Amino acid sequence: MRVRPKLVVDGADRAIEFYSQVLGATLVSRYAMGDSVVFAQLELPSGDVLQLKDPDDVDRSPGDGGVGVVMDIQCDDPDAVVAVAVERGAEVVFPVDDQPYGARQGRIRDPFGHQWIAGTELTKTDEEIQAALDEWADAGAT
Repeated sequence: MRVRPKLVVDGADRAIEFYSQVLGATLVSRYAMGDSVVFAQLELPSGDVLQLKDPDDVDRSPGDGGVGVVMDIQCDDPDAVVAVAVERGAEVVFPVDDQPYGARQGRIRDPFGHQWIAGTELTKTDEEIQAALDEWADAGAT
């Protein structure tokens, strides 16, 4: 199991440039829906991972009263992780489901107010992921 922070920032592309210049991070992947970055992953020189996304209807930046950080758990069985979390007092934000971009994911809010995405590794190529997100956006997802 791996845990990775995901920063919700107003201006994800600017943040990618900032963290690349300041921390020496390398952009690994970047996906968008329309003009908004929905997922970007940076690798730090240490090998640690930092994820970024633009705000949306669910995730707001700290300047807009949002949480600013969503923790991402990469695991083999997100259904089990979410079930245990709910048994222990977490609430489901989004149920675990097969996502169009090739992962099985769900989101919870822990009893302390922090949001966590539990999901499997992505199973699609970068091109397939972006195509799935484009199709999803065209269908009205935000």
